[in-house]
Amino acid sequence: MQLGLEVVGRSDVGRVRPSNEDSFGFDLRQGIFVVCDGMGGHAAGEVASKIAVDTVLSYFRDKEPLAADASLADAPLGAQMLSDAVNKANETILDYAEGHATASGMGTTLVAARFAEGKFTIAHVGDSRIYLLREGSLLQLTEDHSLVMEQVRRGIISIEEAERSKMQNVILRALGTEESVDPDLADHEFVAGDVLLLCSDGLSRYVKDGDVLEVVRRATDLDRECEELIALAKAGGSDDNITCMLLRAVEQPWHERLAGRFAGASSSTQQSST
Repeated sequence: MQLGLEVVGRSDVGRVRPSNEDSFGFDLRQGIFVVCDGMGGHAAGEVASKIAVDTVLSYFRDKEPLAADASLADAPLGAQMLSDAVNKANETILDYAEGHATASGMGTTLVAARFAEGKFTIAHVGDSRIYLLREGSLLQLTEDHSLVMEQVRRGIISIEEAERSKMQNVILRALGTEESVDPDLADHEFVAGDVLLLCSDGLSRYVKDGDVLEVVRRATDLDRECEELIALAKAGGSDDNITCMLLRAVEQPWHERLAGRFAGASSSTQQSST
């Protein structure tokens, strides 16, 4: 038996925003999965998030050469490649903004996961999140690059104060805001039964971890569970776009290909639904 993947992604404009600035996409053949939450006026956030998703997916499809990044020289190949893909996305967003006056100041958060040889590497910029469900426990794999979470890490405020703060939307790191970007990177084992959740803060800020765990640990119907999480975010008062992607590790005979459930496709990019 070998390990396969099932994946479902959903994005919802939410109850307040006139448009959806979230984007997500995946390519099962390349084992790459991305969620982005854009920011910027005049629909620039939509553009930034879509550029980021498309660029990261294209990087792995085209197998571009690695950047000469001395700081990653000793890092595993997966981390080097994912870091390079994220920096390509950052460069592409900056190039677009330079040529379009209405796109000035646009940017996007990003979470991405790349699977290869029974392991996965994650990259993270901003306050979108990745969670891992394993053996009934939910673990947050990313730390928000936000003002309030930096204050929590420094002991200035408590996590409860951070959750009530009006400054939760102040991001300290994003794609498209600096000439280069330094994503957080980590490698993890992936075992049968694991479920990975990639989401924008329109979900994570409004659904408690315990409620996420209650939904995700069933892992019987990923499509239904995505919809449940989005509904919980809305019920919790989310005033943002909401994006949810669930991946499940399953044991498969060696001859079966990775199984993806998104309109019957093995790869997809999506900006909004519902």
